[in-house]
Amino acid sequence: MKSYVLEIPGGDATAGERARTAAEQLTREGVAVRLVRSVYAPEYETCRLIFEAGGPDAVDLTGRRAGLTYERIVGEGGPT
Repeated sequence: MKSYVLEIPGGDATAGERARTAAEQLTREGVAVRLVRSVYAPEYETCRLIFEAGGPDAVDLTGRRAGLTYERIVGEGGPT
């Protein structure tokens, strides 16, 4: 599995909890995705979610399932 970062503007303090719940649900459904850590930086009005996943599509699906609005997904090799 590779590492991916989901960048969320606006500093959503609940994003990590919602993403963790969505990732756990998707894992039970057979999608390879796990939230490793969330970094909330209110002073910059941003949140970054770090995932391990089989691909960026799994991270995108997790973000959509969690109801997140995000700017981009950055993978090990750069933006996806």
